Amino acid sequence: MKAGAVELGHASKVTQRGVNRGMSILDLFLRIIAIIATLGSAIAMGTTNETLPFFTQFVRFRAKYSDLPTFTFFVVANAIVSAYLVLSLGMSIFHIMRSRAQASRIALIFFDAAMMALLTAGASASAAIVYLAHKGNTKTNWFPICQQYDSFCHRTSGSLVGSFIGIIFFILLVLLSALALSRR
Repeated sequence: MKAGAVELGHASKVTQRGVNRGMSILDLFLRIIAIIATLGSAIAMGTTNETLPFFTQFVRFRAKYSDLPTFTFFVVANAIVSAYLVLSLGMSIFHIMRSRAQASRIALIFFDAAMMALLTAGASASAAIVYLAHKGNTKTNWFPICQQYDSFCHRTSGSLVGSFIGIIFFILLVLLSALALSRR
């Protein structure tokens, strides 16, 4: 009876180590997908511009992301978050090799939460501007511009979707790291 209990305890540690390694592999996978989402959002917004002719060939109206400081903040925030995610890949690989590391997981939770806050701030501010571009505000005489600048509005809306997908992956990363810490 006593020998069975010892074997069960050993099997439990091996199983827990395998689960922790699986969680670390999932962490790496989620970080790679978040890099794609945030970097794609930064590139899509950063390359957004559209020019429309007005009456003559010499008078043109132009819409560019850098005309609005909110969109510039969005591009910078997504670029910073993408760079952080690339740098954190090394820590994620370290957790695959050493699944029992606790101090580095705590640091990742802290920095992941900070980057999630930065990404949320940029995406939320830009979402308000994109909403105004689509719907306008008749009380303040801000008319919707998306009937004229269709390509510009589609690209900015698409980049917002990618950024909000990145936020969802950050939520999953924080929860996954917290779960990995609580299993010890």
